[in-house]
Amino acid sequence: MEPTDALTTMSFENFLRQTDAVGLAVFGILITMSIVSWFFIILKSIRVARIRTTSSHVVSSFWKTSPDQAIAWLEQQPDWEPFSKIALDGEFAVAHHDHLTTEKAAGTLHRAEFLDRSLRSAVEREMGRLETGLTVLASVGSTAPFIGLFGTVWGIFHALVRIGATGEASLDRVAGPVGEALIMTALGLAVAVPAVLGYNLLVRNNRVIISGFQAFAEDLLAYLTTGARVPSSMDHHRAHRVKPQPA
Repeated sequence: MEPTDALTTMSFENFLRQTDAVGLAVFGILITMSIVSWFFIILKSIRVARIRTTSSHVVSSFWKTSPDQAIAWLEQQPDWEPFSKIALDGEFAVAHHDHLTTEKAAGTLHRAEFLDRSLRSAVEREMGRLETGLTVLASVGSTAPFIGLFGTVWGIFHALVRIGATGEASLDRVAGPVGEALIMTALGLAVAVPAVLGYNLLVRNNRVIISGFQAFAEDLLAYLTTGARVPSSMDHHRAHRVKPQPA
């Protein structure tokens, strides 16, 4: 009677108890993928939120800081803050180029190209840091449903083998084990859906931040090569909005 009762009892616990090492391995892989994906979703979401909250303040404060105090102020910013690191790379590139160049004319001629390469490298580095973990989320989102489906197929196979061994193939004997095996497909989808949604949300937010990187780097290039900041559209609008009063 025990084997028969086991077949009629449908639960996920019963499925795990009756499955073999392959089924347990599939279950462990899905749980691990879920933990890893949620780790990256939470970690990257917190970092993106912090960057978006502080970036405007960091950029505006940098332009208000005097050139003599700029490097010291930038070095005080936290390690996760990317705009200050891009500005630091620009400042250090200018100082390094001026130190190595003996002729002022040659330094003026090549400084913009040297600085442009340094800023591009800094932007790419910060983009890489920002996009760390997205490949993991994309991989989990694309593979977890198939891993869950494999677990279901494997579970159904073993369920049918056990049912065949008992010699009883009625619907009530088949429905329980097959239903238990289908839980693995549901688990695979439960792992994949948050990973896909998290990936899409992070990619969208990263696109906005990376656009800010590139705009800031262009302003830095103009500022560090000419000594004058290129005014933004907001500055231009603000300057034309206030009209001088007639005498």
